[in-house]
Amino acid sequence: MDPSAPCTILHVDMDAFFASVEQARNPALRGKPIAVTGAGERTVILTASYEARAFGVRTGMRVPEAYRKCPHLIRVPANNAAYVAACNRIMEILRRYTPEVEVFSIDEAFLDITGSLSLFKGAERIGRLIKAEIQKELGLACSVGIAPNKLMAKLASGLQKPNGLTLLKPALIPALLEEIPIEALCGIGPKLKLKLNSMGIKMCGELGRMPVSTLRGAFGIWGERLSMMGRGEDPGEVVPEEIRADPKSIGHSMTLAQDISDRTQLSIFLLQLSEKVGRRLRRGGWAGRVVGLTLRNRDFTTHTHQRRLPSPAWESRKIYEAAQALFESISLPQPIRLVGVSMADLVPRGTQTSLFPEVNKSEQLYEALDRVNERFGEWTLTWGSLIERQNHKGVLSPAWRPDGVRRYL
Repeated sequence: MDPSAPCTILHVDMDAFFASVEQARNPALRGKPIAVTGAGERTVILTASYEARAFGVRTGMRVPEAYRKCPHLIRVPANNAAYVAACNRIMEILRRYTPEVEVFSIDEAFLDITGSLSLFKGAERIGRLIKAEIQKELGLACSVGIAPNKLMAKLASGLQKPNGLTLLKPALIPALLEEIPIEALCGIGPKLKLKLNSMGIKMCGELGRMPVSTLRGAFGIWGERLSMMGRGEDPGEVVPEEIRADPKSIGHSMTLAQDISDRTQLSIFLLQLSEKVGRRLRRGGWAGRVVGLTLRNRDFTTHTHQRRLPSPAWESRKIYEAAQALFESISLPQPIRLVGVSMADLVPRGTQTSLFPEVNKSEQLYEALDRVNERFGEWTLTWGSLIERQNHKGVLSPAWRPDGVRRYL
C-alpha cells in the first residue's frame, strides 16, 4: 500500500451502551426509560436509554434529579462484567474487517480500513456489515462515522445518532465545519469552549481561519493543534492494542456512599482499592515503584500523596501497606468523600523464578486468587477484611478503556 495514499478511518460508537446491554439482557426493559447507576444511594447516572433521554435524563445527572424529570424511570445497577463481555465481543467483530483497531473506550473504537476497502467492496459496506453483525450477535445498535481521519470520523459518528451511518468525503468537510460548533470536536471541553468563545470563535470554520500565531499566543503549542482541528485535519494514526504505548500509571478510586471520618472504615476501602490496582498490574505484567493516595474532602478539595517503594511491587498487600502508611501519616481535617490508590513509575514485572521460597509462594497465591476471580467473577475470593463490606464493587466509567481486551475473555 502507498504510505502517502489517503486513509479511510471508521469510528464505531455504541448507542447508550450500558443501558442497551441491560435491555438486550432483559427483554422486560426494552422500550422503557432506564438509567444505569452505581449500587449506592449517592451516585449519578452512568448512561440512560434513549427512552429516558427523551425526558431529559442525562449522563452525570444525580439520581434524584433524574427521577424528577422522569418519575417512572427504571434504575438498573451497573453490571461491569456484562459490559466488558459485550466490549470483547464487539472488538472481535471489528477485527474481522481489519487488524488496525484502536479501542478508544469501552463503547468506542477506531478502525483503519484503508487496506480493507477492496476486499469488502467499500467503506460504507464495511460500516453496514459491522452494524448488522453487532445487532445480530449482541442485539445492540451502534453509530458509525467514516472519514479521512480520526477526528472527522468521530465527528461523523455523532451526526446521525442513534443507529446512524455517516460518510464524510474530504470535499464536503470544509462546508460542514462552517455549520459545526467547536464543542462538537473531540478534545474541546467546556473550559476550552469558553476561552475560544471569548476570542469570538464559536464555529469550527472560525477556528480554522483564526491565525495560528493568535492561537499559539493564547494556548501555546496546543494552538497549532487547535488550528488543524478547525480545518478538519488530524495526523493521528489508529494505534492497535498490541502496539499502544506503555501505561504511565494504574489506579482506581471510588466516591463513598457517605462522607467518612473513621480511619478503620477508610482503611477497608484502601485495601479494596489496593487489590483492584494489584490485579490490574498483574494482568498487565507490570510492577510499580511509586504508590499514590488520593483523598477528596467533603468540600471537594483533593490531595494526592506519594511514596517511593524500596523495590517495584505488584502484590496487593504491599500496595495496601504503603497506601496505609501514607494514610496514617496525614491528618483528616474533614470527612472524606473519595478515596483513590494508584501505582506509578511502572516497570515490566519479571517472571524469573525467585531463589526465595516465600516469594514463589506469594506469586502462586496471587495467581490462584486472580484465576478464580477471573473465572467466577470479581471478589469470589478476597481478603477477610472485605467480607462484611456490602456493595463493594466499583463501577466502570463509560470512558473506561480495556487493558488488553482479550485478557478479559
